[in-house]
Amino acid sequence: MNRERRYGEDEIRQVFARAAEAAEEERANLPSRVDGGLTLGELQAVGLEVGLPPERVAAAAAELDAPPRRVPRRKLLGVPISAGRIVDLPRELTDREWHFLVTELRATFDAKGEVKAEGGIREWSNGNLHAVLEQTEAGHRLRLGTRKGDALETTFVGAMFSVMAVIVAFIMVADGREGAALLVPALMGLGGGGVLVANALRLPRWAGERERQMEHVAAWAQNLLSAAPTGAEEV
Repeated sequence: MNRERRYGEDEIRQVFARAAEAAEEERANLPSRVDGGLTLGELQAVGLEVGLPPERVAAAAAELDAPPRRVPRRKLLGVPISAGRIVDLPRELTDREWHFLVTELRATFDAKGEVKAEGGIREWSNGNLHAVLEQTEAGHRLRLGTRKGDALETTFVGAMFSVMAVIVAFIMVADGREGAALLVPALMGLGGGGVLVANALRLPRWAGERERQMEHVAAWAQNLLSAAPTGAEEV
């Protein structure tokens, strides 16, 4: 006989923090210490006492048990140029729920984007950023992904200027030039190296921010689908 899942103290805090969406007045009344953990039913009962709907607690627990899967970052010279997350969904979205999700995507990424549907696939996209609802053998999933559009071009320019600076400097030294004459390749090298350093600093921050936004959307979608279907018709 399978034992019912019990959540430890750290997990309990995470579940209620997500369910309460950082509502301090609600979290202040939650148990600070629990011996032996709590089952999902017990979590829902405690949450109900402080005004948290059972379905929100269940969605937060489901997110903890099945977090979005990380899509491996594509890298260029060791620097990330893409980000992505995949989350399994318990069921298909209704038309109305899809509209809700598109609204949340636009608000989260601050972009209007475009919506299209083809066959059993629905997609919202804004440039390289996309959110795709698709069927799988196991059910349904939401696939989120993006690629930094200018990463390849800026890295190429930075590398090209750096290499050219070395070549020009080598030729000038071999030709017997020195002093102020080497200022040109030095400036080229500084410019190219500066671009590469800037990418090394900004692209990891960009990828991290996009992944946090995607995790928010994934959790939001799981919470939306934890309740009964909103809208009479599913597609």
